[in-house]
Amino acid sequence: MTDANEVRNRLLNGWQLSKMYTFEVAARHESFALAAEELSLSPSAVSHRINLLEEELGIQLFVRSHRKVELTQEGKRVYWTLKSSLDTLNQEILDIKNQALSGTLTVYSRPSIAQCWLVPMLGDFTRRYPSISLTILTGNDYVNMQRTGVDLALYFDDTPPKHLSHDFLMDEEILPVCSPQYAREHELLKNPDNLSHCTLLHDRQAWSNDSGTDEWLSWAHHFAVNMPPSSGIGFDRSDLAIIAAMNHVGVAMGRKRLVQKRLERGELVAPFGEKTLKCHQHYYISTLSGRQWPKIDAFIGWLKEMTG
Repeated sequence: MTDANEVRNRLLNGWQLSKMYTFEVAARHESFALAAEELSLSPSAVSHRINLLEEELGIQLFVRSHRKVELTQEGKRVYWTLKSSLDTLNQEILDIKNQALSGTLTVYSRPSIAQCWLVPMLGDFTRRYPSISLTILTGNDYVNMQRTGVDLALYFDDTPPKHLSHDFLMDEEILPVCSPQYAREHELLKNPDNLSHCTLLHDRQAWSNDSGTDEWLSWAHHFAVNMPPSSGIGFDRSDLAIIAAMNHVGVAMGRKRLVQKRLERGELVAPFGEKTLKCHQHYYISTLSGRQWPKIDAFIGWLKEMTG
């Protein structure tokens, strides 16, 4: 005879999946009566199906009271996952019907990459693929792509997240940058020794949550430059350090790919010329394994074209 706990510990099966539709409708309405009306069943039949599902899963999905039912915390998690899966499935069916180069595409990016490099170019992508609706999300953490519905992510690091597919995007170099005014006031032009009297600006989460002053230390060690006694001002985003530099706060350690246009416009200067240091980190694209879908491939191809 099969033990009850063994049944509960099994993965979701076809019989339970058939009851999930009833659960989705009941959870959406938070009412067995309204669910029964939509499903052309009696409220007692809906309640019976939910009871069976709860018993088979070993999870209480609803709290029942005399006049209403409410989702438990576990029920909310199951409903959110189910709804997300159904939305994804419906979108994929729609994409297939529309030759796949349409629908939504959700992109997750480190904030500095999005602000300084990706977002200014998006007009070109939307002109080429007007039927693809983009959503750009940003953050410093590694996102759970399956749970959040993210199609692809842009990272800057040397260790890609496991269990994902990765595409190399571009290398990076770092170099000190500041406003022309700050360079003049501190006599920095071709004189890196004067950095000892400057305020350093840096991204404390350049490639991880504990990057600290590593970018500045690596550059200073490579070029044998003395660092100021103070660590300066730290930010959790490279672009914030750059904005501070543009406003004469100090000298930022800039990533060349992200500051190039501001250097060309004269908003920033590189006072030490070509004293650039190649990073061992690089930009790369992460996707869920097996998702070589046309709209994702189109965006990846476009990103690689934009690096030229």
